[in-house]
Amino acid sequence: MTVPPTMSAAAARRIAVAAQQLDGAKAPARIDRGTVRRTVERLGLLQIDSVNVLSRAHRLPLLARLGPYPVEFLEESVWTTRPQRRTLIETWAHEASMVPVDLHPMLRWERRHWSSKNAAGMRAKHPGLLENVLAVVTERGPSTAGQIEEVLTTGVKGKPGWWEWSQAKQACEALFSAGLLGTAYRRGFERHYDLLERVLPPSLLEVSVPDPAQAHRVLVERAARAHGIGTVKDLADYYRMSVAATTAAVTSLAADGILEPVQVPGWRSVAWVHAEARRPRTVQGSALLCPFDPLVWERQRTERLFGMRYRIEIYTPAPQREYGYYVFPLLAGDELVGRFDLKADRATGRLLVQASWLEPGADPATAATTAARELRRMADWLELPEIEVVERGNLHRETRAAVRVRAG
Repeated sequence: MTVPPTMSAAAARRIAVAAQQLDGAKAPARIDRGTVRRTVERLGLLQIDSVNVLSRAHRLPLLARLGPYPVEFLEESVWTTRPQRRTLIETWAHEASMVPVDLHPMLRWERRHWSSKNAAGMRAKHPGLLENVLAVVTERGPSTAGQIEEVLTTGVKGKPGWWEWSQAKQACEALFSAGLLGTAYRRGFERHYDLLERVLPPSLLEVSVPDPAQAHRVLVERAARAHGIGTVKDLADYYRMSVAATTAAVTSLAADGILEPVQVPGWRSVAWVHAEARRPRTVQGSALLCPFDPLVWERQRTERLFGMRYRIEIYTPAPQREYGYYVFPLLAGDELVGRFDLKADRATGRLLVQASWLEPGADPATAATTAARELRRMADWLELPEIEVVERGNLHRETRAAVRVRAG
């Protein structure tokens, strides 16, 4: 058996950063809808999350890569009343996600999301409910779960609080996971469900769903292209596939020369590099990365690549949080040099830096100067005139001083 060649950890980091389009100057000469579409296509997906303490999660990765951009260029691509103009579509991929429309058929094989697994139980417990929901949507067109529930008058209303959904909402989610309903658009971030055939662009209506093995191969190739370098588990996580299916796809892609094995010191498993991945000698980009950014969302890979143990602490009780509620790692070149707990105080027009932390071994002056530049870029995009740095963390003094210098 041939032993894979060895690649340095630094080279692996640079490949990963470059593959994620974070290796250089953000601002193209002109940002238009095509710029946004191409960026998302290269990423392969954007994760959706309801947290809005700063801005919606799907918006922030593009800010990190493009700088300030018109949000409508993204959201009109996925949540449009004109399916023929839809270039992105909402589906389950890496959790709830926006994906390029050409990938949608590749994601139609049976998913492992919990809501689809509940469908069988719902059919037994509430006979006819799923069929009745489909009938309402067929007749009414795009509808929220609440509107569907009003029509059905199930008599059991959802309780307030997370995850305590009404029967109608559970049915909609099961049908969405099964690929029978899609998201036509959102209003106030609430899904309006419609029949999938009325959501898909006309060009996709006749596209057949490939067999799972073929779909897995396409998805793993996309994941590898977006990662640049990753282990089998890394690649499986991107579209939430099983390790077994991913291993089979990696073997097939490697046989065709699309993936190449390498060993990286400190990595327990063989890494796979996409044959077309750029291998830069240096990278110069910088960005504040939201917790749902694809460069850092797989926490074990983040620790392996950058040496940062990063966890989202939204669901951790406040007294037990180590770094803050909504913490953004700061990328500078090929290193994560700090982390910042951010919040948009829209009522007062302030971007709040609720904590500023320096990573071990990082230069505080470089981290603070880089953070100040990225914070100013973010504040301008959010239309928040003021940046306020709170006295928390081991980098707050340097960050505050650098923010003041930029303010002039």
